Order: sequence, then structure tokens, then C-alpha cells
Amino acid sequence: MPSTPAAPADLLRSLPLGTRVVVRSRVPGGFTDALGDLVACDGETVTVRTRRGTAVVRLGDVAAAKPVPPPPQRRGRRRQEG
Repeated sequence: MPSTPAAPADLLRSLPLGTRVVVRSRVPGGFTDALGDLVACDGETVTVRTRRGTAVVRLGDVAAAKPVPPPPQRRGRRRQEG
């Protein structure tokens, strides 16, 4: 059975750059998620490129993280019949 890192920050450090991830972090009043490509991870922060821009999250604020599959293919526009 493969071993899993003990903490979300350890998992993020172990993933290759370019991996699609979701990172849940603590913010005032609750939590927020960053979904996108892992572009950097150092001793202090993790950087995720999302559809809305770049999210830089302090590793100390990370509550959960995991790799996720690629986004689903976009459907083509529906043709209007008639």
C-alpha cells in the first residue's frame, strides 16, 4: 500500500509542478479553495494558476490539498433546430 504524506503541505511539496490540484485554505470567516495547476511550492507558500488568476497561499494556512483529474472537455454549442 502506498504511503501518504502526513500533512497537506507535504503532499503539495511532493507533487510535480504542473499537477492539477485543489488547495483548501483558511481565510477570515472560513475557508476558500484554489483549483488549478501547481506552478510553485517553496518552504512558505504554494502557487496555483487558476482560471481567475494566480493564487499564492501560505502553507501554514492550507487545511487540505489533493491532486484532481483534468477538467472535462467543453461541449460544443448546441445547434438550434428549425
